[in-house]
Amino acid sequence: MIARVGFVGLGAMGEPMARSLRKAGFDVVASAHRRREALERLRGDGIVEAADPAAVSAHVDALVICVPDAPDVEDVLFGLRGIVAGARRGLLVIDMSTISPVASRRFAERLGELGIDFIDAPVSGGPVRARDGTLTIMVGASEEAFARAAPVLRAMGTPHHLGPVGMGETVKLVNQIIIANVMIANVEGLVFAKRAGADVQAVRAVLSSATAANYLLQEWLPKTWLAGTFNGGFAVDLLRKDLAAALDTARASNYPMPATGLAYQLYTTRSAEGDGALDYSAIAKTYEWNVGDKVVADDRSQEPGRQ
Repeated sequence: MIARVGFVGLGAMGEPMARSLRKAGFDVVASAHRRREALERLRGDGIVEAADPAAVSAHVDALVICVPDAPDVEDVLFGLRGIVAGARRGLLVIDMSTISPVASRRFAERLGELGIDFIDAPVSGGPVRARDGTLTIMVGASEEAFARAAPVLRAMGTPHHLGPVGMGETVKLVNQIIIANVMIANVEGLVFAKRAGADVQAVRAVLSSATAANYLLQEWLPKTWLAGTFNGGFAVDLLRKDLAAALDTARASNYPMPATGLAYQLYTTRSAEGDGALDYSAIAKTYEWNVGDKVVADDRSQEPGRQ
């Protein structure tokens, strides 16, 4: 039975996820990854600070990692004062980062040689659902490891066991492939409507009950681009990182993904213009620039990457 849980990676997602674990009754031990501001806040919720991942792993039954990319996961696991420096045999490592499934399987193999179980459990839902404890969690694990991890995962959302290690990341990348392309399709269509003289909000309302209805059109864009802001949300550079992982994985299996390759280049253009930290609906800037008009009349002159 897992009673004490470690956490490394207290960013926009990790902080509320660690808080959800504490609310669920777990004893939580955490260490900072890049910044410690979140750790200071979490100490007020009863989360105990440890000096580094090695110190965390020495005192817990399971340890959650939530960091940006595969090199970060590798450093947390195997770097100086990483998890393996303090871990005991039988530790369960739950990686909730979004990385390549190839990397996940490699990490699982290395940890298995040390008697440490590893599962990949990336999430979808963003910071709002992380705060609510309602994330969708995609899990790659053995049956035994999933059974051990399930109570921990349920404290943060709804876990779905999808197969062996690497399959959680695979399904998460499917999600990222689809949202990247659907966002572009939404923006391209709505700017087309604006160019033709249509009322964009009326178009969106009609489409919400048509075959083009989708979550981004109905829920995401009204809070970002169509509300005149690109702040918050899911950063362009994080999506680019996920698309790169998807393309690398597809390349390894000789599977062409031309639409995703184009999407990656379009988001890279926005990043090159200084918009990497903005929500990925900022792809709309490219289309607005092409037609010389903004869909939403607002003042974005101070935003990064204004052309």
